[in-house]
Amino acid sequence: MIYPIVPYGDPVLRKVAKPIKLGSIDLIKLSEDMFETMYAASGVGLAAPQIGMDIRLFVVDGRPMNEDEDEEEKDPSLVNFKKVFVNATILDETGEEWGFEEGCLSIPGVRGEVFRPEYVKIHYWDEHGEEHEDVFEGFAARIIQHEYDHIEGILFTDHLNVVKKRMIKSKLGEISRGKVSVDYKMKLSR
Repeated sequence: MIYPIVPYGDPVLRKVAKPIKLGSIDLIKLSEDMFETMYAASGVGLAAPQIGMDIRLFVVDGRPMNEDEDEEEKDPSLVNFKKVFVNATILDETGEEWGFEEGCLSIPGVRGEVFRPEYVKIHYWDEHGEEHEDVFEGFAARIIQHEYDHIEGILFTDHLNVVKKRMIKSKLGEISRGKVSVDYKMKLSR
């Protein structure tokens, strides 16, 4: 099932999401639906708040970022990088901060350079209820940090410098008023 993506301005995107009681919902089905929704929108990550659910769940699949790269250009952190994160907690972020132009399915047409640490150590459960503690690096770490921000009520635009925030202010206003054109399902009920 493909869910509509919630746009910038919806209050659910600014809430700290609630923990999931394991066994209370079908995490396998929901994560499959979230992957289907993410792929339909050509994304590499999707958090539950982006489909209107106030729960601590996000899915990631960075493999498409390697698809058009030559073998020597592929990012090793993205090989086999398809995961479900339930009730995740970032334990540590280390390494040098590096910038990359990020975007977001909930904020279409807006991109900006965000600086994030190169490594992330995270504790989480998967869709099968198995507990994990892993360290990710590079683009894998960045994707996780971006999606983790969503379950904390933080958007990538919050990380932008003051000048860039001023530059995108009117575009964000348009998105929050439903003035947006996308080629994926979006909840534009405003």
